[in-house]
Amino acid sequence: MAVDIDSPLARRIAAFAFLIFIFGATLWVLSPFLVALIWAGILAYVTWPLHQRLQRALPGRENVVAFLMTLGVAATLLLPLLWVMFTLLADVASAADLLRKLSAEGLPPLPAGVRDWPAGAWIMAQYAKIQGDPAWVRLQIEALGLADPGTFKTIAGGVGRNAAKFGIAVFALFFLYRHGDSVLTQFRRVATRWLGESARGYIHAVGVTVRAVVFGIVLTALAQGVLAGLGYWVAGITAPVLWGAITALVSLIPFVGPVVWLGLSANLLAHGETQAALGLFLWGALVVSWVDNLIRPLVISGPTQVPFLLVFLGVLGGLNAFGLIGLFLGPVLLAISVAIWREWLEHKRAG
Repeated sequence: MAVDIDSPLARRIAAFAFLIFIFGATLWVLSPFLVALIWAGILAYVTWPLHQRLQRALPGRENVVAFLMTLGVAATLLLPLLWVMFTLLADVASAADLLRKLSAEGLPPLPAGVRDWPAGAWIMAQYAKIQGDPAWVRLQIEALGLADPGTFKTIAGGVGRNAAKFGIAVFALFFLYRHGDSVLTQFRRVATRWLGESARGYIHAVGVTVRAVVFGIVLTALAQGVLAGLGYWVAGITAPVLWGAITALVSLIPFVGPVVWLGLSANLLAHGETQAALGLFLWGALVVSWVDNLIRPLVISGPTQVPFLLVFLGVLGGLNAFGLIGLFLGPVLLAISVAIWREWLEHKRAG
């Protein structure tokens, strides 16, 4: 049976196959840059009100406004990012030296004052078991891989790749500031054509969620900076307020804040202040770091009207599925899913 290639059905199938091929090939070409483009979109959306204010102050100078906004965002993010990169490399080098020393000389004894801590006797008993098995300690240290020079190359390569992605995001950010209104209008038209008026609600859910995530990041960073500064003061760190402010600034990049208190703990340990080092490490691990898992979901669940449990799972699941960008994608996907679910419920009641 011959197929009529001029029939409407054949033409629709050919057009559909052509669209799949074109959009699939486009995504394949852009796939190495998708994360950077998503970051650029998030940064542009969050800072858009400031862009609008600057545009009203400088009417008719769209290129200048876009350049100033891009420069401001890049400087705000680049300085802490560069500081984190160099600090991380220095901390890894210090940790490697310390681990090599521990592998050769064994673990140092804990201070007697640890016994007076809550569960101090248990901590000292467990530490004594580990200390009494130097072969196991040496094996665990070797498993970390920090003594291997190849580890530094891997870390340096990761830093370089992230720096390249940041550069692409900043480059794309200029054009989003320049043509953002047009891009958003076109996206709304296409979404409304395919999804109907419901698309407006979905787009609104995305916007509210992204803003809530950013607000949650800022509040979490401030809380971590205050708590970390308190720990630095108790541990006897010089200029605890300065280091607390640095921790808050660095914590704007999610899950990077531990670089600061881990580095300071290692520095205390290297200078023989074992009790202060252990106390600061426990404070950072048990208090400062866990703030991230409590404040952010609470802040996000309020404006988005998504249950706290779903937001909490969305943040963790998004990070697991998509990496750092999943911090935004996870809650956004859940917010859209909840919006669709509530829309279905409303239609069922109306029916």
